[in-house]
Amino acid sequence: MNESNTSPSSNTALRLTRCVVAKDKMQKSRVGVVVRRVRHPLVGKYLKRTTRIMFHDENNDSREGDEVLIYQTRPKSAHKSFALHSIVRKKAQ
Repeated sequence: MNESNTSPSSNTALRLTRCVVAKDKMQKSRVGVVVRRVRHPLVGKYLKRTTRIMFHDENNDSREGDEVLIYQTRPKSAHKSFALHSIVRKKAQ
C-alpha cells in the first residue's frame, strides 16, 4: 500500500458531496452541514433539512464557513467516515 489512507484511489469513481464547514475546533476533524430541501407531503411547502457529517482534514486547511467537497472513505473513527477532497470557496472575511 503505497498510497496514503486519506487520498482517493485512482481506479474508482468518487462520489463527492458539497457541504459547508460548521465546526473547526478539533484537530484534523471538521463538521460539515449538507442542506437539502424536501417537499412536505400534505401541505406542499418546501422544508429545509440539514445533515451533519464529520470528516477528516489532514492539514487543517478548511475553516468555519468554507464550502468544501468531501468523499466517503473507510471509517477513521466512530463518527468519521468522510475525508476532505478540496476547498471550493473560502469564506469571505
